[in-house]
Amino acid sequence: MRLLKLLLKLTVVLGSLWMLYLMSHPKTDLDPTYSLRYSWLEYTDADGGPEKVCNCTAIMQGEREALKQAKLLTITKDFRKNVWIPDEHYINATRDCRKFKLTRKYLTFPLSQEEEDFPLAYSMVVHHKVQNFERLLRAIYAPQNIYCIHVDEQSQASVFSAISAITSCFPNVFMVSQRVRVVYSAWPRVQADLNCMADLYNVSTKWKYFINLCGQDFPLKTNLEIVRTLRSLKGGNSLESEKLPKEKKWRVSNVHQIVDGKIQAIGKVKKPPPFNLPILSGNAYIVVSRGYVRSVLEDNRILALMEWAKDTFSPDEFLWATIQRIPGVPGSTWPNRKHDMTDINAIARLVKWQWHEGSQGSLEAVYPECHGKHVRSICVYGAGDLQWLLEHHHLFANKFDTDTDPIALYCLEKYLRQKALAELQP
Repeated sequence: MRLLKLLLKLTVVLGSLWMLYLMSHPKTDLDPTYSLRYSWLEYTDADGGPEKVCNCTAIMQGEREALKQAKLLTITKDFRKNVWIPDEHYINATRDCRKFKLTRKYLTFPLSQEEEDFPLAYSMVVHHKVQNFERLLRAIYAPQNIYCIHVDEQSQASVFSAISAITSCFPNVFMVSQRVRVVYSAWPRVQADLNCMADLYNVSTKWKYFINLCGQDFPLKTNLEIVRTLRSLKGGNSLESEKLPKEKKWRVSNVHQIVDGKIQAIGKVKKPPPFNLPILSGNAYIVVSRGYVRSVLEDNRILALMEWAKDTFSPDEFLWATIQRIPGVPGSTWPNRKHDMTDINAIARLVKWQWHEGSQGSLEAVYPECHGKHVRSICVYGAGDLQWLLEHHHLFANKFDTDTDPIALYCLEKYLRQKALAELQP
């Protein structure tokens, strides 16, 4: 044990020396060993669990035999048991933060000056599945970024303890200052993100864009790709924002309350929104500028809109979309229908809804059928969805779940790490 600790300390020291060397010796086209300097950050089979028997390259290319093998593994009882990691594991593993970050291969230094100069802010609202959360954090972690974590007040004590332990290992990852009891389709879901928005805005003045996530999201792009995509927005925002369908108008025209932990109508008609604001349709997940966040926290029109929205149904599916179309909000677009944006055209999140799926070649389908399973009509992705996912411009996708298909997550995280390190090559 003492020898292991000594070797770990030596590895960290050598890594630091490498960083000092790299800072004073930038890469050039004449440096064939450059990529080898970061090989210790690659995800190898030695880092994986039982998923490592799969051929991720073949899976990413959609090869039938590889996908068949992956599918069989995911329904094997022993395989599923061996993949699962209990919450207590993270509580114990993070007692030695240096070892935890080293063995999990977190990127503890910026991979490029371009990324260092463009820090991002993340809100992560989580209520269970610590294993999913930790892998998501590792996939998006960079020391120049900042992360606010909201764990539902209703979460199990082991979930809160494990996530608190993980965040304590990173100076730029923190627990939200005020937790709420999240209720699906009710205002507290918005409040959780708002609390993180406020904390992120007050803690740092450097970050450029805000992205909110849940524990079952996962990136489809490297941090460098995300930074370059956001730079190309030139201060604009990217989120779903469309005309509110007739079949959803009841959500904002009737008063709702939380009763026994569930949202329900109370038979009372709501007053029109303040300032005659047109209510737009969207979803809970957004990619917005720091200026947009400032408006959410300070603009009197938005503060009045949020107060009005507190007794509506599923306010997260119209609030951000409506704010995006308010004139004067940084990065916003005019409320005219010509500026409507669908979730497919926005970059924030790629989701497969069951009622929009269809067989290959169907002209009416928005996307192909789910290769995983459906939860509340949303596809929980399987390995067979990866090739399709990576063809899109979206920064993140939802949903992934190690309990449903750990191979999909394993192959995607390996792919992203290899790509991130490949971007460093001359």
